[in-house]
Amino acid sequence: MTSVDLVLTPTHLRFMNRRFPCTIGRGALTDRKAEGDGATPRGVHRIVGMLYRADRMAKPVDWALPIGPFDLWSDDIRDPDYNMMVRAPHHYSHENLRRSDPMYDLIILTDWNWPYVVKGRGSAIFMHQWRGPGRPTAGCVAVSRQNLLWIAQHIGYQTRLVIR
Repeated sequence: MTSVDLVLTPTHLRFMNRRFPCTIGRGALTDRKAEGDGATPRGVHRIVGMLYRADRMAKPVDWALPIGPFDLWSDDIRDPDYNMMVRAPHHYSHENLRRSDPMYDLIILTDWNWPYVVKGRGSAIFMHQWRGPGRPTAGCVAVSRQNLLWIAQHIGYQTRLVIR
């Protein structure tokens, strides 16, 4: 691990000598991630991108990309674009990235099951805004909006999300 890694501990997320309260998937941690299990996969995950809602916040870093009104994330193992960002209309199961709530106003993308996708191994392991302390995710790592923005402004492509 390096000083620029985000490290998930049993009680918080550690980054740059700070501690951030966080939540993980309702299925706890796993070494055998499967689509829809609600678990957060253990491992070392590279940060590969950042998406944000330009209509709700300023661009957090110069390499962040805006989430458009038709942006989706495929979570359907039958989809040739499984675990990829896709656009509406999309005829396979997917997650809307442009949500009415603020949960995906800022998304930090990890390389979980990407770029060499294994169908059914799970999709869309993001860092995003939590629903509140103690409220689990569907498998992602979530922190408060304020902390997510601070983290986003201090990470780079060398940053990894380390989940033991």
